[in-house]
Amino acid sequence: MIHFGVLAVHQSHHSTSASPVLLAMAGFVGGFAVGLTGMGGGALMTPALVLLFKVDPKVAVASDLVNSLVMKPIGGSVHIRRGTTYWPLVGWMAAGSVPAAFAGAFVLNQFGDSKAVQSDIKALLGWALLVASLAIVAKAVLTVRENRRLAALGLEPNLEPHSIKPVSTLLIGVTGGFIVGMTSVGSGSLMIVLLMLMYPRLSSKTLVGTDLVQAVPLVTAAALGQLLFGRIDFGLAGALILGSVPGVYFGARSSALAPDGIVRPVLVAVLVASALALLIPDNPQRLAWAFAIVGLTGFPLWGAVDATLRPHADWEAAGHNRTRWVAVQGIGAPFLVGFFASLVYFVDIRRQVVPVEPRERAELTSVP
Repeated sequence: MIHFGVLAVHQSHHSTSASPVLLAMAGFVGGFAVGLTGMGGGALMTPALVLLFKVDPKVAVASDLVNSLVMKPIGGSVHIRRGTTYWPLVGWMAAGSVPAAFAGAFVLNQFGDSKAVQSDIKALLGWALLVASLAIVAKAVLTVRENRRLAALGLEPNLEPHSIKPVSTLLIGVTGGFIVGMTSVGSGSLMIVLLMLMYPRLSSKTLVGTDLVQAVPLVTAAALGQLLFGRIDFGLAGALILGSVPGVYFGARSSALAPDGIVRPVLVAVLVASALALLIPDNPQRLAWAFAIVGLTGFPLWGAVDATLRPHADWEAAGHNRTRWVAVQGIGAPFLVGFFASLVYFVDIRRQVVPVEPRERAELTSVP
């Protein structure tokens, strides 16, 4: 039985003394990221509350879910109006994600409030952020590879799947829902990658629209679970909402102007940095080494991935060897050679490898 007297205390608990203006600004940044990329809301906001505003991790998760409860319908309604939502997929995913999200909120709040428990929750959130950052990289790679494969076969992406895989789709909902209920992270990053793996022919706009719409009941269930079992700070959530609503709007309006080649690496870097700060607390020296290692190896690895995703014909037209630049960045990443090579790649080589015209591409790839 739920003790509603304790519930009232939890809801009125003031978790931070931060200025509402600063919280609204943080909400704007998180909302802008969601509008710009379709992901990164909870992955940015929850660690920001914990690391920058010193909010209790449970309160941060619960309050950010309330913030997401307002943001998600805004993005979802846009896709519903555009007809880029496949409702059968929404139904199967929600059937798994709604009860799982509620269960995740319940499980999270069964732990105590000791410092050891708070440390464990921070670590859980840190690992969730690492998964989210890897999911963003995986999404970029999968999207380019599938588009390239379809173009080679002369096919177009599907606006809806040929057939539904009910059990697999239900399990995607269960997995993503439980993680969101526990951490508020994953509805816009992890779940969309799982959908891409399950339905590779589905168009990007249908994938994003379907995921955003199914996230509405998911986040509703998670927020309800936190309302019953958790510690929602409505003052904190309200300040975030004041910033996130205009942030989502301006982010969506700016999405056509922001190149993925810049936005996604920045988002991944922020998520990885937040994850490290959560996983290695109270040890500045070790944290500094972790940042240095990740930066010196992550930058060239991203360069190697970026080089791989550019068509061979574009490299040929620029007079450069793709294999050489992928190898020197990827293999050289652990030895600092890759870092300096990636600086040359991003500053000079990448600008030269521009997409060529379809006719010229055909001539370059044709066999004599």
